[in-house]
Amino acid sequence: MVVASQSLTQQIVNDLGQAIVRGQYNKDNPFPIEADLCDQFGVSRSVLREAVKMLTSKGLLRARPRQGTWVQPEEFWNLMDPDVLRWLLDRKFSIDLLADFTEVRAAIEPKAAAFAALRATKDQKAAIANALEHMRAAERGEDDALSSDIAFHVAILEASNNRFFMQLRDLVETALRISIRLTNQYKGVALASVADHTAIYQAIHQGDADAAEAKSKTLIEEAYELIQRAKAEASGE
Repeated sequence: MVVASQSLTQQIVNDLGQAIVRGQYNKDNPFPIEADLCDQFGVSRSVLREAVKMLTSKGLLRARPRQGTWVQPEEFWNLMDPDVLRWLLDRKFSIDLLADFTEVRAAIEPKAAAFAALRATKDQKAAIANALEHMRAAERGEDDALSSDIAFHVAILEASNNRFFMQLRDLVETALRISIRLTNQYKGVALASVADHTAIYQAIHQGDADAAEAKSKTLIEEAYELIQRAKAEASGE
């Protein structure tokens, strides 16, 4: 019963979150009152309130007793929340948003790779190597290229053993699902470069922090350049 309630709450959060991000609620169509939302979703007030609470924590809503609930301006939305980022990317493909995210990656992932070279446990190195093997299998058409590529980058974040970096796993996975498809398209290939990823892994495995950071930085800079090319083409420059 608890699991079913949690699943229902998540579905309401997802439906309302998408509606908010897409601009469904505005001055002419304000956010519905609690009773109307309970009728719309066929749920109790407690379930609905939990969903509203979750959306409020993501910065999408603001609620005050006896004043109601309203949609927050976009600048208040928590872009570090994977759900919010996914809804934004689904709303309308934004190269600008993807470029901003890649700049965040450039600031974080090379350092995470360096820390991984210094701190990764045997099991964490094995997880990176396993993701790399899945990437090789994808080259042979025996595995999923996107999932294995994402797993590689997430494994490095976890191997950094930095608690803040490790908490970026879901955010990175969400945005990479869009970013990898775009950058591979502009490279004219369907798969990521296994050789480039192997070089990062080898540096981590050998404990060479400088090399791990440099090779990770090069990989992300290439992705950033491809995104900028896509941005220029989209704007007709």
